[in-house]
Amino acid sequence: MRVTFFILLIIVLVSHSPSSYHKEKEVKTISSKANDHPSTTAITRTLYNQMELVKYLKYEAFEEALQGYKKLNPTKQNILTIIDYSLPSTEKRMVVLDMQNKKVLQHTIVSHGRASGEKFATSFSNKHESHQSSLGFFITENTYYGSNGYSLVLNGLEKGINDQAKARAIVIHGADYANESIIKSTGRLGRSYGCPALPRHLNKAIIDTIKNGSLIYIYAQNNEYMKYTKLVERKPNSLLASKENADKSEAQLN
Repeated sequence: MRVTFFILLIIVLVSHSPSSYHKEKEVKTISSKANDHPSTTAITRTLYNQMELVKYLKYEAFEEALQGYKKLNPTKQNILTIIDYSLPSTEKRMVVLDMQNKKVLQHTIVSHGRASGEKFATSFSNKHESHQSSLGFFITENTYYGSNGYSLVLNGLEKGINDQAKARAIVIHGADYANESIIKSTGRLGRSYGCPALPRHLNKAIIDTIKNGSLIYIYAQNNEYMKYTKLVERKPNSLLASKENADKSEAQLN
Protein backbone atom coordinates (compact mmCIF):
# COMPACT_ATOMS: atom_id res chain seq x y z
CA MET A 1 0.00 0.00 0.00
CA ARG A 2 2.78 2.42 0.95
CA VAL A 3 4.62 1.71 -2.33
CA THR A 4 1.43 2.35 -4.32
CA PHE A 5 0.80 5.61 -2.40
CA PHE A 6 4.32 6.93 -3.12
CA ILE A 7 4.02 6.06 -6.84
CA LEU A 8 0.76 8.02 -7.05
CA LEU A 9 2.33 10.94 -5.19
CA ILE A 10 5.27 11.09 -7.65
CA ILE A 11 2.86 11.09 -10.64
CA VAL A 12 0.91 14.02 -9.16
CA LEU A 13 4.07 16.03 -8.48
CA VAL A 14 5.42 15.48 -12.02
CA SER A 15 2.11 16.54 -13.61
CA HIS A 16 2.30 19.86 -11.71
CA SER A 17 5.95 20.57 -12.55
CA PRO A 18 7.33 24.13 -12.71
CA SER A 19 7.54 23.96 -16.53
CA SER A 20 3.75 23.53 -16.78
CA TYR A 21 3.27 26.37 -14.33
CA HIS A 22 5.55 28.66 -16.33
CA LYS A 23 3.68 27.86 -19.55
CA GLU A 24 0.39 28.73 -17.91
CA LYS A 25 1.88 31.91 -16.48
CA GLU A 26 3.33 32.85 -19.89
CA VAL A 27 -0.06 32.47 -21.60
CA LYS A 28 -1.68 34.69 -18.97
CA THR A 29 1.06 37.32 -19.37
CA ILE A 30 0.69 37.43 -23.16
CA SER A 31 -3.08 37.67 -22.82
CA SER A 32 -2.85 40.53 -20.35
CA LYS A 33 -0.38 42.41 -22.58
CA ALA A 34 -2.76 42.11 -25.53
CA ASN A 35 -5.52 43.59 -23.44
CA ASP A 36 -3.27 46.51 -22.48
CA HIS A 37 -3.35 47.87 -26.07
CA PRO A 38 -6.42 50.04 -26.78
CA SER A 39 -8.63 48.75 -29.58
CA THR A 40 -9.13 50.64 -32.83
CA THR A 41 -12.70 51.31 -31.75
CA ALA A 42 -11.52 52.83 -28.47
CA ILE A 43 -9.02 55.06 -30.30
CA THR A 44 -11.71 56.23 -32.73
CA ARG A 45 -14.10 56.92 -29.88
CA THR A 46 -11.42 58.92 -28.05
CA LEU A 47 -10.72 61.02 -31.16
CA TYR A 48 -14.44 61.60 -31.66
CA ASN A 49 -14.70 62.86 -28.08
CA GLN A 50 -11.52 64.97 -28.29
CA MET A 51 -12.85 66.74 -31.38
CA GLU A 52 -16.24 67.20 -29.66
CA LEU A 53 -17.98 65.84 -32.76
CA VAL A 54 -21.15 64.80 -30.98
CA LYS A 55 -22.43 68.34 -31.73
CA TYR A 56 -21.82 67.91 -35.46
CA LEU A 57 -21.74 64.29 -36.52
CA LYS A 58 -23.01 60.81 -35.71
CA TYR A 59 -20.33 58.55 -34.28
CA GLU A 60 -21.18 55.81 -36.81
CA ALA A 61 -20.56 58.16 -39.75
CA PHE A 62 -17.21 59.25 -38.28
CA GLU A 63 -16.15 55.70 -37.47
CA GLU A 64 -16.89 54.47 -41.00
CA ALA A 65 -15.18 57.49 -42.56
CA LEU A 66 -12.09 56.81 -40.48
CA GLN A 67 -11.93 53.21 -41.71
CA GLY A 68 -11.65 54.37 -45.31
CA TYR A 69 -9.38 57.27 -44.40
CA LYS A 70 -6.84 54.85 -42.92
CA LYS A 71 -7.05 52.37 -45.80
CA LEU A 72 -6.97 54.88 -48.66
CA ASN A 73 -4.23 57.11 -47.22
CA PRO A 74 -5.15 60.26 -49.21
CA THR A 75 -2.53 62.75 -50.40
CA LYS A 76 -4.11 65.57 -48.41
CA GLN A 77 -4.33 63.77 -45.09
CA ASN A 78 -5.05 66.75 -42.86
CA ILE A 79 -8.57 67.25 -44.28
CA LEU A 80 -11.51 64.82 -44.08
CA THR A 81 -15.03 65.71 -45.23
CA ILE A 82 -18.12 63.76 -44.19
CA ILE A 83 -21.63 64.18 -45.58
CA ASP A 84 -24.41 62.49 -43.62
CA TYR A 85 -27.37 61.80 -45.91
CA SER A 86 -29.17 59.90 -43.16
CA LEU A 87 -30.19 63.34 -41.87
CA PRO A 88 -32.97 65.43 -43.44
CA SER A 89 -31.92 68.20 -45.83
CA THR A 90 -33.17 70.77 -43.32
CA GLU A 91 -30.16 69.96 -41.09
CA LYS A 92 -26.47 70.65 -41.55
CA ARG A 93 -25.15 67.47 -43.12
CA MET A 94 -21.64 68.37 -44.29
CA VAL A 95 -18.70 68.53 -41.87
CA VAL A 96 -15.15 69.46 -42.90
CA LEU A 97 -12.58 68.26 -40.38
CA ASP A 98 -9.00 69.32 -39.74
CA MET A 99 -7.54 65.97 -38.67
CA GLN A 100 -4.13 67.42 -37.84
CA ASN A 101 -5.39 70.06 -35.42
CA LYS A 102 -8.45 68.03 -34.40
CA LYS A 103 -11.08 70.67 -35.10
CA VAL A 104 -14.17 71.33 -37.20
CA LEU A 105 -13.59 73.78 -40.05
CA GLN A 106 -17.04 73.86 -41.66
CA HIS A 107 -20.52 72.60 -40.81
CA THR A 108 -23.23 73.35 -43.35
CA ILE A 109 -26.32 72.28 -45.24
CA VAL A 110 -25.79 70.36 -48.48
CA SER A 111 -28.22 69.26 -51.21
CA HIS A 112 -28.79 65.74 -52.50
CA GLY A 113 -29.98 64.49 -55.91
CA ARG A 114 -33.60 65.18 -56.82
CA ALA A 115 -34.27 61.50 -57.58
CA SER A 116 -32.76 60.43 -54.24
CA GLY A 117 -35.74 61.71 -52.28
CA GLU A 118 -37.55 64.77 -51.03
CA LYS A 119 -36.56 65.88 -47.52
CA PHE A 120 -34.57 62.68 -46.97
CA ALA A 121 -32.20 61.00 -49.41
CA THR A 122 -33.26 57.36 -49.55
CA SER A 123 -32.21 56.18 -53.03
CA PHE A 124 -28.68 56.22 -54.42
CA SER A 125 -27.14 55.34 -57.76
CA ASN A 126 -23.96 55.14 -59.80
CA LYS A 127 -25.87 55.30 -63.10
CA HIS A 128 -25.83 58.08 -65.65
CA GLU A 129 -28.97 60.25 -65.87
CA SER A 130 -30.26 58.81 -62.59
CA HIS A 131 -30.22 62.25 -60.91
CA GLN A 132 -29.41 60.42 -57.68
CA SER A 133 -26.60 60.96 -55.23
CA SER A 134 -23.86 58.35 -54.79
CA LEU A 135 -22.51 57.04 -51.49
CA GLY A 136 -19.03 56.09 -50.34
CA PHE A 137 -15.52 57.49 -50.68
CA PHE A 138 -14.40 60.16 -53.14
CA ILE A 139 -11.11 61.94 -53.68
CA THR A 140 -11.18 65.63 -54.55
CA GLU A 141 -9.40 66.75 -57.69
CA ASN A 142 -9.11 70.04 -59.58
CA THR A 143 -11.38 73.07 -59.64
CA TYR A 144 -12.97 74.78 -62.66
CA TYR A 145 -15.58 77.38 -63.56
CA GLY A 146 -18.67 75.86 -65.20
CA SER A 147 -22.38 76.54 -65.59
CA ASN A 148 -22.71 76.36 -61.79
CA GLY A 149 -19.76 78.66 -61.16
CA TYR A 150 -16.73 77.61 -59.12
CA SER A 151 -16.81 73.80 -58.94
CA LEU A 152 -14.73 70.89 -57.64
CA VAL A 153 -14.23 67.61 -59.50
CA LEU A 154 -14.90 64.44 -57.47
CA ASN A 155 -13.47 61.04 -58.33
CA GLY A 156 -15.41 58.08 -56.92
CA LEU A 157 -13.10 55.43 -55.48
CA GLU A 158 -15.48 52.48 -55.15
CA LYS A 159 -16.09 50.34 -58.21
CA GLY A 160 -19.76 49.78 -58.95
CA ILE A 161 -20.78 52.17 -56.16
CA ASN A 162 -19.56 55.62 -57.17
CA ASP A 163 -16.83 55.14 -59.79
CA GLN A 164 -18.99 56.84 -62.46
CA ALA A 165 -19.19 60.08 -60.48
CA LYS A 166 -16.57 61.88 -62.58
CA ALA A 167 -18.15 60.75 -65.86
CA ARG A 168 -21.58 61.81 -64.50
CA ALA A 169 -20.16 65.27 -63.70
CA ILE A 170 -20.94 64.83 -60.00
CA VAL A 171 -19.10 67.82 -58.55
CA ILE A 172 -19.28 70.15 -55.58
CA HIS A 173 -20.68 73.55 -56.56
CA GLY A 174 -22.71 76.41 -55.18
CA ALA A 175 -26.45 76.73 -55.84
CA ASP A 176 -29.23 79.20 -55.08
CA TYR A 177 -31.47 76.31 -54.03
CA ALA A 178 -28.96 75.27 -51.34
CA ASN A 179 -30.13 78.02 -49.06
CA GLU A 180 -31.82 78.33 -45.66
CA SER A 181 -34.53 80.49 -47.24
CA ILE A 182 -35.61 77.55 -49.42
CA ILE A 183 -36.01 75.41 -46.30
CA LYS A 184 -38.22 78.07 -44.72
CA SER A 185 -40.43 78.37 -47.78
CA THR A 186 -40.70 74.69 -48.84
CA GLY A 187 -39.86 72.66 -45.73
CA ARG A 188 -36.80 71.12 -47.37
CA LEU A 189 -33.64 72.09 -49.22
CA GLY A 190 -33.59 72.36 -52.99
CA ARG A 191 -32.16 69.40 -54.88
CA SER A 192 -29.50 68.83 -57.53
CA TYR A 193 -28.94 66.36 -60.37
CA GLY A 194 -26.83 64.29 -57.98
CA CYS A 195 -24.20 66.80 -56.89
CA PRO A 196 -23.58 67.75 -53.26
CA ALA A 197 -24.48 71.41 -53.81
CA LEU A 198 -23.57 74.05 -51.22
CA PRO A 199 -24.75 77.53 -50.22
CA ARG A 200 -23.10 80.01 -52.58
CA HIS A 201 -21.57 82.10 -49.81
CA LEU A 202 -19.68 79.05 -48.45
CA ASN A 203 -18.91 77.27 -51.68
CA LYS A 204 -15.53 78.82 -52.56
CA ALA A 205 -14.12 78.66 -49.04
CA ILE A 206 -15.05 74.99 -48.67
CA ILE A 207 -13.77 74.01 -52.12
CA ASP A 208 -10.44 75.76 -51.55
CA THR A 209 -10.05 73.91 -48.24
CA ILE A 210 -10.77 70.42 -49.55
CA LYS A 211 -9.54 70.50 -53.19
CA ASN A 212 -6.54 68.59 -54.60
CA GLY A 213 -6.44 65.22 -52.89
CA SER A 214 -8.56 65.18 -49.74
CA LEU A 215 -11.08 62.47 -48.93
CA ILE A 216 -14.87 62.80 -48.82
CA TYR A 217 -17.11 60.14 -47.31
CA ILE A 218 -20.84 60.26 -48.09
CA TYR A 219 -22.75 58.29 -45.45
CA ALA A 220 -26.39 57.28 -45.31
CA GLN A 221 -26.72 54.28 -42.97
CA ASN A 222 -27.51 52.29 -46.11
CA ASN A 223 -27.57 48.48 -46.06
CA GLU A 224 -27.06 48.18 -49.82
CA TYR A 225 -23.86 50.20 -49.62
CA MET A 226 -22.59 48.13 -46.69
CA LYS A 227 -23.26 44.97 -48.69
CA TYR A 228 -20.91 45.94 -51.52
CA THR A 229 -18.27 48.28 -50.09
CA LYS A 230 -14.79 46.88 -49.46
CA LEU A 231 -13.65 49.84 -47.42
CA VAL A 232 -16.04 49.76 -44.48
CA GLU A 233 -17.05 47.06 -42.04
CA ARG A 234 -19.78 47.41 -39.47
CA LYS A 235 -18.21 47.16 -36.06
CA PRO A 236 -19.82 46.31 -32.73
CA ASN A 237 -20.15 49.07 -30.17
CA SER A 238 -16.95 49.89 -28.33
CA LEU A 239 -16.48 49.01 -24.69
CA LEU A 240 -16.93 52.67 -23.89
CA ALA A 241 -20.25 52.79 -25.74
CA SER A 242 -21.37 49.61 -24.01
CA LYS A 243 -20.45 51.12 -20.65
CA GLU A 244 -22.41 54.27 -21.48
CA ASN A 245 -25.46 52.20 -22.42
CA ALA A 246 -25.11 50.17 -19.24
CA ASP A 247 -24.92 53.36 -17.17
CA LYS A 248 -28.05 54.71 -18.86
CA SER A 249 -29.92 51.46 -18.22
CA GLU A 250 -28.87 51.51 -14.59
CA ALA A 251 -29.99 55.12 -14.24
CA GLN A 252 -33.40 54.28 -15.74
CA LEU A 253 -33.82 51.36 -13.36
CA ASN A 254 -33.02 53.60 -10.40
